[in-house]
Amino acid sequence: MTSNRKKLLAAGMFTAAWLWTATPALAHCDTLDGPVVVAAKVALEKREITAVLKWIKPEHEAQLRTAFTRTLVVRTQSREARELADQFFFETLVRLHRAGEGAPFTGLKPAGTEVDPTVAAADEALESGNPGALIETVTEEAVAGIRQRFEEAVHKKQHAEDSVEAGREYVAAYVEFVHYVEALHSTAIRLASAHQHVEEATGPANPAQEHGHSQ
Repeated sequence: MTSNRKKLLAAGMFTAAWLWTATPALAHCDTLDGPVVVAAKVALEKREITAVLKWIKPEHEAQLRTAFTRTLVVRTQSREARELADQFFFETLVRLHRAGEGAPFTGLKPAGTEVDPTVAAADEALESGNPGALIETVTEEAVAGIRQRFEEAVHKKQHAEDSVEAGREYVAAYVEFVHYVEALHSTAIRLASAHQHVEEATGPANPAQEHGHSQ
């Protein structure tokens, strides 16, 4: 198994674990100090929209360009107008970005808003160029989820024949355990397969890989 595939499997395991527990993600694309708004500020200062186009889908580009043009006009009128115009552009950009993710836009969050630790770790990995700490973190979370449900199912199984109620408690723990593991595995395989298809269509991300060399 290649290093990239192992990384994808680890990431997929944690993603599935996160989805299974239904814990709301504290993402930062909708915060005033998040990467989307930071890119928007650069675009407005340079009066050049290119820096933010990567954050939206092609079908939303015309709408964003219109908002950008209007913002540039209004923000020159006064300090108050500039603040309002900038806010309008930030909100438009983030709303379109969220739409591209298939997620609702619930408004911009203040700078310093709490961010999911895993999201922060993912950003740190990209900045450092080393995903080691991120992989370790997400893998530990997935392993802990398996171990917790396994131990619960084993404990319930020991008393499953004591009564109908005890038997039902075991079955509930069994279903929780099996479904959790199934979700981890299916998500990991699906993500790995999707990544492989992308590589087949676009070629390896690292040219050296094409010739069997590693860095």
